[in-house]
Amino acid sequence: MQLRIGERLFEGPGPFLMGIVNATPDSFVDGGRHTDPAAAAEHALSLAAQGADLIDLGGESTRPGAAPVPAEEELRRVLPVVERLRARRFPLPISVDTAKPEVARAALDAGADLVNDVQGLSAPGMAELVASRKVPAVLMHMRGTPADMASRAVYEDVVAEVAAELEAALSRAERAGVRRGQVILDPGLGFAKNAEHNLAILAGLPRLRALGCPLLLGPSRKSFIGKVTGAPVEARLPGTLAAVTACVLAGAEFVRVHDVAAARQAALVAAAIRDIGLPGQA
Repeated sequence: MQLRIGERLFEGPGPFLMGIVNATPDSFVDGGRHTDPAAAAEHALSLAAQGADLIDLGGESTRPGAAPVPAEEELRRVLPVVERLRARRFPLPISVDTAKPEVARAALDAGADLVNDVQGLSAPGMAELVASRKVPAVLMHMRGTPADMASRAVYEDVVAEVAAELEAALSRAERAGVRRGQVILDPGLGFAKNAEHNLAILAGLPRLRALGCPLLLGPSRKSFIGKVTGAPVEARLPGTLAAVTACVLAGAEFVRVHDVAAARQAALVAAAIRDIGLPGQA
């Protein structure tokens, strides 16, 4: 993989850690902790110090059942953080987590480097914006919206269907002018998927790699970990690290996490095992 995000060239198989900054009052892990722009900026600096390779800044919760946020409110939450970070010469690429073209445009103008879209660049004008700005984008798989996605978690073969729907979304983006080489694909753990679906996707990541784009996975503290272990959100770090390890061993280049320092250790050990390979393997 070779992908330039902002001023950094990401090369090779990774793992690269995307640290999460939620500038929201209602995110499922840390909602309300970083609603003040100064607090959000400080959290981004902390994640950089922990070893993050880029940060993902969001102003709208996408937890199951979440209600949509008006663009004006999302901008109010996100833009001051981007501006503060760029004013302080923040050293990492900044991803803006949004499905709204007007939010993405303003964030890019303020200094963001990547668009992370849970709606897969499907909003009118979003793919065209990404194409015209020549910025990389994360195209994620989801059915429906956060408000109704749980009811859409119906699959016969979740890995095959997610792969086909990602391929279709990628083709639509390409028709709008987005270059395949600027796209990262995310199968959307927890988005219109139950625990069994999420586990099947983690086990089936090699099939998604056949799409030919870098992969981003976001397993951090999600409900499937609670389903397997019985642990509440605040106690799901060990399960998250197991999922991060699985992602890296299966070839995902990027993992999106809340707990960067711990995830970095797990990811580096997994990568060391991955890179040795199996006896007799070419």
